Amino acid sequence: MTHFQFPVCGPEGPLRATPSDQGPSPVRAVLFDFGGTLFQIGTYADRIRTVLRRTVEEREMDRLLDGLEAGLTDPDVVEAQRGRDVSSRAHRHAFTTWYASVPELAPHADALYAQLRAPEHWVPYADTGSTLARLADEGIALGVVSDVGWDLRATFAHHGLDQYFSTWVHSYAHDTEKPDPVLFGRACRELGVAPAQTLMVGDHPAKDGGAAGAGLRAYVLPAGAAPGAHRGLDAVLRLAGVDAREDRRRSVNSPTWTTP
Repeated sequence: MTHFQFPVCGPEGPLRATPSDQGPSPVRAVLFDFGGTLFQIGTYADRIRTVLRRTVEEREMDRLLDGLEAGLTDPDVVEAQRGRDVSSRAHRHAFTTWYASVPELAPHADALYAQLRAPEHWVPYADTGSTLARLADEGIALGVVSDVGWDLRATFAHHGLDQYFSTWVHSYAHDTEKPDPVLFGRACRELGVAPAQTLMVGDHPAKDGGAAGAGLRAYVLPAGAAPGAHRGLDAVLRLAGVDAREDRRRSVNSPTWTTP
């Protein structure tokens, strides 16, 4: 197993200076979050209509969605979120408690949670597949690091995207959550790539951006992208140097014209 040494930092920076003539290490691996980064689950309105199995008019739907929004600040719901992703049991409890905070949805809390785990309810963003393919074609190792309560490989496989990944680090399997360095370090070791050569991509400033505390680079996407929308993952290609490599290849392969 490969081990990597992190620099020791004081309040103002590293205690020991590193050579200043060296630029940033090239990105050799990219770690991705799951929900909100590569995939988004179907809309709550569609999910609610599915479990209720009846017509739900817009006014009623607005009331149900308002109830879910209000539930986010309900003390019982807030308490249930603590340590939500450290185990499968805690994850289920957190979500079903939230769903059940709306009286009409309480009998369907388990069905709504089953949707959450079902691969067919998750939609890749429009640029997910092309981004992963470009990174893989460049020989960049890919991994998933997700705060989640179940194994995500079936979801990726359902959409034909599991082939791109060499490691899967699920929080529930390690009894901890991001930004615990344990999760990022585990992924780096399994890929055999140093943290300084690894980019973490996610949508949560504290959790995914916290990878910087483990020695990785981090890129945080803005929240709120709709299912199936273009996520803006082309920025990851630039950060990983893929576009620059392509430009160099084009330059090398371009014919040189001379005038007689």
